[in-house]
Amino acid sequence: MSRPNAQSMKPATAAKKLDVYLPATPAEFQANAITRDELAALQADPPQWLTDLRKNGPHPKNLVAAKLGVSIAGLARGGVTDALTTEQIDALLADKPDWLVAERESYQNVLAEQRRVKALHAEKAR
Repeated sequence: MSRPNAQSMKPATAAKKLDVYLPATPAEFQANAITRDELAALQADPPQWLTDLRKNGPHPKNLVAAKLGVSIAGLARGGVTDALTTEQIDALLADKPDWLVAERESYQNVLAEQRRVKALHAEKAR
């Protein structure tokens, strides 16, 4: 990995762009700045560790929330504070605890309201 400069990013930024949980990445990735070219190379031809992380996790909260169909705040309300693996996410989807059912319904209501407001604004803009 490279030295920091104007064309590099912190490991946390690179992990976010790669949709992986930073603490689960290799130590070398966490310790060094990543250039845009290195990031592009990781995206174009992911190494095995990146492929495994994307497939099995642990996944960052934004991906956990998306896979469960809830908001990040909904995860917190449900007591999920740590990154989850794909297996743990699948278990939650199979078990459907009460908090998950309620948060999914709430999240769908929020999305429906956002669509309604967006349509209303588009209508007024005409």
